[in-house]
Amino acid sequence: MKSFPNQFLWGVSTSSYQIEGAIHSGGRGESIWDRFSSLPGRIADGSSGEMACDHYHNWEEDLGLIQEMGAGAYRFSTAWPRIQPLGSGRFNTEGLQFYSRLVDGLLSRGIEPWLCLNHWDLPQALQEKGGWTNRDTAMRFVEYGWKVLEELGDRVKHVISPTTNPTS
Repeated sequence: MKSFPNQFLWGVSTSSYQIEGAIHSGGRGESIWDRFSSLPGRIADGSSGEMACDHYHNWEEDLGLIQEMGAGAYRFSTAWPRIQPLGSGRFNTEGLQFYSRLVDGLLSRGIEPWLCLNHWDLPQALQEKGGWTNRDTAMRFVEYGWKVLEELGDRVKHVISPTTNPTS
């Protein structure tokens, strides 16, 4: 059987909407997925990211599980509506602090953070102005991205932008 090279980095990944939950906590704004999944008939079983895995409240335990697995990397996404609730203007300090604690927790466990700036949770306020078809959304994304890097860039070496699945 072939083995992986010693420098091979094993990791795990998540996306903010699918794991965080707490969509009404910590100053988070509404995302397009919050709106979509709240409409009757859009999701077959009616589930949503409202609770998800409740990673927002249980992140320390989750990082312990990642460490226990022996993963050396964790790719996660920041929720734009948690950092900038309306997609422009005011940044949410509580959201930024959540991701700062997450990054510190990863590093203290010897897990390399890989940050994805967007995993399909556009702020609903931007969608109402045309979403990604409105050129201004790209400008707002740049503003958001710079703020995230200003807060986390001293500790995060790997950043994926604008999305983790460019061909989806």
